[in-house]
Amino acid sequence: MGRGRTGSRIGWSLLAAAVCFLAIDALWIEPNLVHVTSGTIENRLDPPLTIAEITDLHVVHFGHREREVIRILQERHPDLVAITGDSIGVGEHFDREHAVLSAIAATRSPLGVWLVRGNWENAHPLRHEREFYTSAGVHFLLNQGTLIRPGVWLGGLDDPETGHAHLGRALRGAPPGAYRIVLYHSPGFFDESAGRYDLALTGHTHGGQVDFPFIRAFWLPRGSGRFLEGWYQERGSRMYVSRGIGWSFLPIRMNCLPEIAVITIGR
Repeated sequence: MGRGRTGSRIGWSLLAAAVCFLAIDALWIEPNLVHVTSGTIENRLDPPLTIAEITDLHVVHFGHREREVIRILQERHPDLVAITGDSIGVGEHFDREHAVLSAIAATRSPLGVWLVRGNWENAHPLRHEREFYTSAGVHFLLNQGTLIRPGVWLGGLDDPETGHAHLGRALRGAPPGAYRIVLYHSPGFFDESAGRYDLALTGHTHGGQVDFPFIRAFWLPRGSGRFLEGWYQERGSRMYVSRGIGWSFLPIRMNCLPEIAVITIGR
């Protein structure tokens, strides 16, 4: 009897220790380990173009995670930074979002920092939205596009799930033969829009936030469609779905590190 009770206590102690470890990992360790995912698209662009995609910042504090984003951008020095929506977090901390965006802009990517709306921007609309981003040093794209360098067109859409995305407007004016890059937040839009551009950069899914092998992601918001994270290809278009930086509702990540995608297009 004594040995049985001792074994039972040891078993419960080990279980409690494992639960504590998983909780610490999910709440404090993994959410602050920003991972850089590097990818290359072989293409005719010369010189190559390097883009750092940041999505789902969900800024609440200007803390360790945000400072790590700045450090990575300073280290990698991409040609362009693309922010694909959901910069604000629970509580609508617009002043802190402004500080983080200003710090991102201060890393001085040669072709600038470009931002589109996500579902959170549509749920918590900013007054004087364009002026807000301009004052932070960020270019705001709302169903419009621009030639960022000869032969490369960048378009940005309103969030397709919660706003009014107009791809035709964003591509209007793109020169024939230009490499067309489109930024939007919710990746489910890829199924209906693929074939009209070369590359889409999206977010929204957070990679599910918790990823258990062989089990479907517990948390996928509307607008994710069949997409979770990483690369997808359809009708000649490619899409990258980033896991993003922050979280919403549940402040956890498990087996799903925050991510900055650094993508190089060219020879």
